Amino acid sequence: MRSILLLLALGLSCFFFSAAQVSSDKNASAEHHDASALDDAAIASGLKEALEISTTKAIALAGKRDGFLENESIRILLPPELQAIGKSMRLLEMGDQVDELEIGMNRAAEQATPQAKPIFLAALKNLSFKDPRLVLNGGDTAASEYFRRISSADLSAAFTPIVHRSLERMGVIKQYHRVLKNDPGGNALASKFDLDNYVVEKTIDAIFYMLAAEETNIRRDPTAQTSPLLKDVFGSK
Repeated sequence: MRSILLLLALGLSCFFFSAAQVSSDKNASAEHHDASALDDAAIASGLKEALEISTTKAIALAGKRDGFLENESIRILLPPELQAIGKSMRLLEMGDQVDELEIGMNRAAEQATPQAKPIFLAALKNLSFKDPRLVLNGGDTAASEYFRRISSADLSAAFTPIVHRSLERMGVIKQYHRVLKNDPGGNALASKFDLDNYVVEKTIDAIFYMLAAEETNIRRDPTAQTSPLLKDVFGSK
């Protein structure tokens, strides 16, 4: 009798363990999202949603007060073409003018950046993926890299007049020409070097740098996957 009761107890234990295991497996399956079950259109929509969120956050971070100056990863430094002039001016105790130019470029970029948001979002709206699954599986920053590759020329063209106005408003262009006056070849350099283009490129570099970091966060952190679509597309990554 004791043996029968022991076997019965053992059988019940195995039954409840199996039931608990099945329940656990079902829950795990419910939480797991398999992007391979999605069609290309859904994956493309998820990628665009991730880029829209990342763009909004990137522009907010770069466009805030000291967003460029206090972030060594995106701070705009004196362009290589001016470094020799800057070094000479520092030796002549005129470094303040060089510092003012560098600070001015960063302030101009900081003020222009929020105005980039509608330009970037409009470009995103028209963005199409030839192979969205390839971009999904291409690495932590693959969508940002694809976005930049496809849209960079249009973004630069639309953003240039905004940056130019910001440079003028901040007095950066005057500071630039004041620095050039301290070099015998300054006039020749002014005709070859495009300050607007330099600041535009550096500002776009900064936005995409921050954008890529935000994309990485969405891919890696489940709490950053804030919609059902993002969970479906990136939850299995």
